[in-house]
Amino acid sequence: MQVKSKINSILESALNSIGANPKEVIVSEATKAEFGDFQYNGAMALAKELKQNPRKIAEDIASKLESNELFSKVEVAGPGFINLTINREFLEESLIASLDSRAGVGKKEEQIRVVVDYSSPNMAKQMHVGHLRSTIIGDTIANLFEFLGDEVIRQNHIGDWGTQFGMLVAYFEETGANADAKLSDLEQFYKEAKARFDENEEFATKSRQNVVKLQSGDKATLKLWKTFIEKSLHHAQDIYNSLGVKLDNSHVRGESAYNDNLENIVKELEQRGIAKESQGAKCLFFEDSETPLIIQKADGGYLYATTDLAAIKFRVQELGAKRVCYVVDARQAEHFKQVFKTAKSAGFANEDTLLEHIAFGMMLDKSGKPFKTRSGGTVKLKELIDEAVDRAKSVISRASEYDEQELEHIAKVVGIGSLKYADLSINRQSNYIFDWDKMLSLDGNTALYMQYAYARINSILNRAEEFKIVKPTFSDELERRLALKILNLEDTLNRAYKEAMPHLITNYLYELVSLFMRFYEQNPILKEGVDEEQKNSRLILAKATANAIKVSLNILGIEVLERI
Repeated sequence: MQVKSKINSILESALNSIGANPKEVIVSEATKAEFGDFQYNGAMALAKELKQNPRKIAEDIASKLESNELFSKVEVAGPGFINLTINREFLEESLIASLDSRAGVGKKEEQIRVVVDYSSPNMAKQMHVGHLRSTIIGDTIANLFEFLGDEVIRQNHIGDWGTQFGMLVAYFEETGANADAKLSDLEQFYKEAKARFDENEEFATKSRQNVVKLQSGDKATLKLWKTFIEKSLHHAQDIYNSLGVKLDNSHVRGESAYNDNLENIVKELEQRGIAKESQGAKCLFFEDSETPLIIQKADGGYLYATTDLAAIKFRVQELGAKRVCYVVDARQAEHFKQVFKTAKSAGFANEDTLLEHIAFGMMLDKSGKPFKTRSGGTVKLKELIDEAVDRAKSVISRASEYDEQELEHIAKVVGIGSLKYADLSINRQSNYIFDWDKMLSLDGNTALYMQYAYARINSILNRAEEFKIVKPTFSDELERRLALKILNLEDTLNRAYKEAMPHLITNYLYELVSLFMRFYEQNPILKEGVDEEQKNSRLILAKATANAIKVSLNILGIEVLERI
């Protein structure tokens, strides 16, 4: 049920009937119970347009709403606020729909093909914490789009091309029989290759020659390069499997995939008069920026911008994407702004194609500095994941007794879930302060709090065994407000879809679970003295809450647990 969207539609009709045509109609949830369930505060903004007193405008709008069966009460307050209370019977009847596997959430009417570009590790090194946010945020957005009905094409635009690969292939060839062993630690392999490159001119010359061979399609060199990439991808896949994200090798389309198209991209931009030569390089200039977008260096080499333009052309014209999302850190904002503008002006993407930079902030430690190891090095993602599971095991083992197999499973689900949820609960545009203690807390907006609530509800439902799926009856305001919160899930997901903001889902979850915990404490479900009708209604509320939690966590890529 899209309760908020339904109200917005009703409001829009009411506004049109009094001669008002606002650009957007937005109703907000009431801040206090005495203000009803929702509030509309737009009457004051219409005063100038309609040349009327805002209170009079609000009263005219309210008169159009009072007869609508969705509302049990429509009230004008203050200088022009409209307080709306939802009909109780509507809530009770609608709650039944949320008992299905989708928690009552429907799919979008207009379903499109979407490309989500995320993770994008460099094949020269092991994945580190710098890849965590892109991987987690990107996978969540892809999950959300799929859940709401879009056809999602995941794209892992790996860094698998460029001058450094001549060096790596040369070292791979030189290492010979020990290559497999050395590739088990990509970081060390890269360091050794770089050291050889810096110290040995003969090796450096061979590395440069390999770049030319790669670009010209030399079979022997390409074979070694492919072996190196396969080894690197294997390490990346281990990380994806551990994190529970849905990327696999079928989603990989790296920089190398566009190499043959780069010359044509430059020619096309030149022919259209968009690209111009400057000091031997081919560039695009923008009125709102002092920095040009370079698409070809003076020595003939291509840059990230050229590859990104080729990727946009492929994704829009060959894959047929109507929305392309790039989950890349905020420091690349200027780059994507220029690339998107160029793609539109060159006709690589249609004007109605949505090209989005899904920007995110940096991952910082408690002191506000970039997250590093104690020695100041980059934290490998595998080590971070292992530590999350170990810490979760320590927290869980103190709470209850499990056999070793169950403890391992719960620790993994809680540890990985906590790692992901802590990141996703922050507005992605903000910098993220990494805090182990906060992440694994049983109180507050954490994965463990949500997983514990789900397990508690599951325990209640197991003890209750069966209950009748009939229209519930709410015994107090708390039950009514819990039902309303459950029914707000679809609106929340649609807003998160529109804005590509996962934290809207975690905010919803925290409000839902906090409300359920209050309900659970104040309104007994299985205790003696609770009559059958009341027990049945409360079990329906519990089941609907559990469904909303499970659907939300699944979109976030987090597992639920039947017991903790």
